[in-house]
Amino acid sequence: MKTFREELWFNTKTRRDYINITDTVQALVDKSGIKEGLCLVNAMHITASVFINDDESGLIQDFDDWLERLAPHEPVNSYRHNAGEDNADGHLKRQVMGREVVVAVTKGKLDFGPWEQIFYGEFDGRRRKRVLVKVIGE
Repeated sequence: MKTFREELWFNTKTRRDYINITDTVQALVDKSGIKEGLCLVNAMHITASVFINDDESGLIQDFDDWLERLAPHEPVNSYRHNAGEDNADGHLKRQVMGREVVVAVTKGKLDFGPWEQIFYGEFDGRRRKRVLVKVIGE
């Protein structure tokens, strides 16, 4: 069995952002040379997420609006965690959207269902953060 590991780095200009990373992850699967196996993609920061969904028009904004209703950024003093910070909402949003995804690799390609794409979700941006991509297989 072979393994391959690489990190992706992000530094968003805004507090919240959603980036389709499917093509980048597929390029890493290609680089790994692994044809059959699994690909793990996980956010290495507690206020960021990796998730799978559709890249359909309006859906990303719907996610953002929904998350902001569930855990609004302001007022920042409404969270105990924000005694010295202002990112409690980012921790909660990450908990809802998840830490990681695992995708099967078949014949060297990410093996998705219809319309599935991989996204990086940022909930406390404007600083450098990383995502781990690990491919395991043969």
